[in-house]
Amino acid sequence: MKHKTIGVLGGMGPWATLDFFEKILRLTPAKTDQEHLRVIIDNNPKIPDRSPAIVGTGEDPTPAMVASARTLQQAGADIIVIPCNTAHYFYERVQNAVSIPVLHIMEEVVTTAREEVPSARVLGILATAAAVSSGLYARACARKGIEVVNPDPASQQVVNRAIYAVKGGQVGPEITAGLKKVADGLVGRGAQALVLGCTELPFVLKPQDVPVPLLDSNQILARAAVRFATGVPLPTPT
Repeated sequence: MKHKTIGVLGGMGPWATLDFFEKILRLTPAKTDQEHLRVIIDNNPKIPDRSPAIVGTGEDPTPAMVASARTLQQAGADIIVIPCNTAHYFYERVQNAVSIPVLHIMEEVVTTAREEVPSARVLGILATAAAVSSGLYARACARKGIEVVNPDPASQQVVNRAIYAVKGGQVGPEITAGLKKVADGLVGRGAQALVLGCTELPFVLKPQDVPVPLLDSNQILARAAVRFATGVPLPTPT
């Protein structure tokens, strides 16, 4: 079977795009260069910040995102992925601008939660304040009969600081310690699994840091992209 080409609408942010591509490589069942997938990456960190745009205080990123998506399609991509959760606030406008499928990160995460953690009826969401307040995960979860629990305002500030620290290349144990406290708080409020709902967060919070299953949205999106490109279902991680 001929492999399909993955187009990555990246740069939101660059480190998350790097992490996504590494996960594509690790997930691809390849033993030679030629067995790997063709991946076209438009790493455009000049796309305006999504969070201020969502709350009405920043420039609309949609024109830049649409331009990137069209560039990827013209370059030969068969599918587009956006390794940024908050950017999915603008998903419909991007999908409507191209004639190839754009995977939806929230839908992939929630589907994975139902398949891999079927007993989890409540998910704790670690994401940007804009992603949380706009209900991106809440709506996707509701369609699958799953409830969400979000950080309280003080804890959300901790999450936001961690996200922007990673964007600035600043990671360290104090960042992880703060996130672990937030995660523990969500578990204490009933979360039976946690979602890394920002693609910067895998750099600073690992499965061993939390007492419940941790769903990495970047990993899940990469797995869905590889599955689409190869036509081969990937094994469920253990």
